[in-house]
Amino acid sequence: MNEMNYPRVTLKKGEGRLLKSGGLWIFDNEIAESEEHENGELVSVCDFDGYPMGTGFINDISRIRVRMLTRDASRKIDRQFFRERIQAAWDYRKKTSDTGCCRLIFGEADFLPGLTVDKFEDVLVAEILALGIERLKETILTELVSVLEKDGVSIRGIYERNDAKVRLNEGLERTSGFFGEPFDTGVMIGENGVRYEVDVANGQKTGFFLDQKYNRRAVAKLCGGARVLDCFTHTGAFALNAAACGAKSVTAVDASEKALLQAKKNAELNPFGNVVEFVQKDVFEYLPELEKAGEKYDVVILDPPAFAKSRASVKNAVKGYKEINVRGLRLVKNGGFLATCSCSHFMTRELFEDMLKKASKDAHKRIRIVEERAQAPDHPILVGNDESYYLKFIIVQVLDQDGNAK
Repeated sequence: MNEMNYPRVTLKKGEGRLLKSGGLWIFDNEIAESEEHENGELVSVCDFDGYPMGTGFINDISRIRVRMLTRDASRKIDRQFFRERIQAAWDYRKKTSDTGCCRLIFGEADFLPGLTVDKFEDVLVAEILALGIERLKETILTELVSVLEKDGVSIRGIYERNDAKVRLNEGLERTSGFFGEPFDTGVMIGENGVRYEVDVANGQKTGFFLDQKYNRRAVAKLCGGARVLDCFTHTGAFALNAAACGAKSVTAVDASEKALLQAKKNAELNPFGNVVEFVQKDVFEYLPELEKAGEKYDVVILDPPAFAKSRASVKNAVKGYKEINVRGLRLVKNGGFLATCSCSHFMTRELFEDMLKKASKDAHKRIRIVEERAQAPDHPILVGNDESYYLKFIIVQVLDQDGNAK
């Protein structure tokens, strides 16, 4: 393999283990030496013995020193390269997902590290978390629109949501705004037969959580004629899916007034919205109140924010997850269902399952697993890149101590 004429970065002997096992990151403490370069510039990576490992972009400010784009050291990184990467991502979505609304680019899992793009009908929302992508965004986003339009998909505009705190780790400013001409940032979308209004400029993250699309559908099929409690409802997606599938009543709870205002608007867009009651309460305070009042539900849904945002916070996060799952299990009628999840990659599947096992013991309930799921396939999990596997989702049936469903 012939290296391109990029500055060379050489790994220490025995380092690059993540890269060699399928990951795309090289950390600052793995590098022996590097030739003169600018931050965000493309570099050729070599093992300690000079063996070419591929090409990525470097940033001396970041602990993730190099983010790899290709393991082919002879491949030129140009407009054609990005067009092929984007085309591959789009072809994958067409085969695996509903492309009306989907995650179109999922960073490292699509071999475009530091870039997320969500498609909401005819609007794209881009989040850039790496300096190298920031420097190349004009080329990448232009090619993205070109690939879609050549396939007959019209794009009204692109909005950048670059307000994530982690951009500071790359030496990037936190900012948001239009890429190109301004447009109306309110977008009407449909998912699983439910209509929503998405505000791509002001909604959380890119405006709407697409990763739970098929998990919402999996829970909803259990909700016919059911009394449902949806905790951490945010903008009401689980609640409205339950109502769409014939739930008798849905109580949707969230602490955020802003989120509930949007959830109520979403309910009004659908003919079954009057089935849902919205409650502004802290879930940790509300669940004990319901338990004390003797309330029982056929289905309880727990979709909390990420409690574990770093490896150091996992221990406390497990306590938080266990607390709400104990409370949730106690509120489910025997024979009913609990749907519970974690959206932190630090909360591994093994940790989450162990937490749920301990929660069922403390709640004095037996549980049996109906389904174990992950994020939707438009958020693919790249083996070797642990961060791409972040959503753990489990549906269990709740039984009494003797295994009875009555």
